[in-house]
Amino acid sequence: MLEMTAIFLAGFWAGMINVVVGSGTLVTFPVLLLFGYPPLVANISNNIGLVAGGLSGTWGYRKELAPNKGMILRLLPASALGGLTGALLLFILPAAAFSAIVPVLIILGILMVAFGQALQRRLARNRKAAVAGATLHAGVGLIAGIFVLGIYGGYFGAAQGILVVGLMSILTTVALQQINAVKNVLTTVVNGIAAITFMIVAWHYIDWKVTALIAAGALLGGLAGAKFGRKLPPAALRATIIVVGVAALTKMLFFS
Repeated sequence: MLEMTAIFLAGFWAGMINVVVGSGTLVTFPVLLLFGYPPLVANISNNIGLVAGGLSGTWGYRKELAPNKGMILRLLPASALGGLTGALLLFILPAAAFSAIVPVLIILGILMVAFGQALQRRLARNRKAAVAGATLHAGVGLIAGIFVLGIYGGYFGAAQGILVVGLMSILTTVALQQINAVKNVLTTVVNGIAAITFMIVAWHYIDWKVTALIAAGALLGGLAGAKFGRKLPPAALRATIIVVGVAALTKMLFFS
């Protein structure tokens, strides 16, 4: 009962912070390891369970999604293909292949979130002479970046949301709350594609009790996170992302 309660609560907390910021895997994954689940079983079961939180969080942010439907449709194929690629790489590459670069990516994501708004303003001033070319380059860069982050998300995904928000903060002029809403859609698609892939090629690695507990917790956590996150002003949301990102980085570097 203690184990089931702890996994459910970890799922709730992960679902909530995934919607507001990202990096919920850094809550659930260590809890599963603590209770003795093998890393591959923990990673796959956790990934499938957290899809529920992404769905509820996306629903909670539906009003912020409306102005950016075109952008979402352009980015969804990159997220889906990236998620599929990352899920397949999980069974091909050694864990060390990604673990070395993850802290660097998180640092980059934090910096992009912290300085993205200032860089946006500077780019906007420099863009006046070549608006069309700058827009085209930003669009291509955004799609490529979303694809790469989708690969990472399908493989492991901790702090994927922070990286997506950071990338979009640099390459778009969309308001931060709307970026957060788009991030929820993209990361949910990545997790969903990866989950389907795991169920096809790695059914024997799925612990359905763990998956169900995390899914139940994350579903409620996603709704709570959307209600809380949507009320944060941009500065507070930016500060929250940075704090959680630094905490995630510290945990990965010194407590893993």
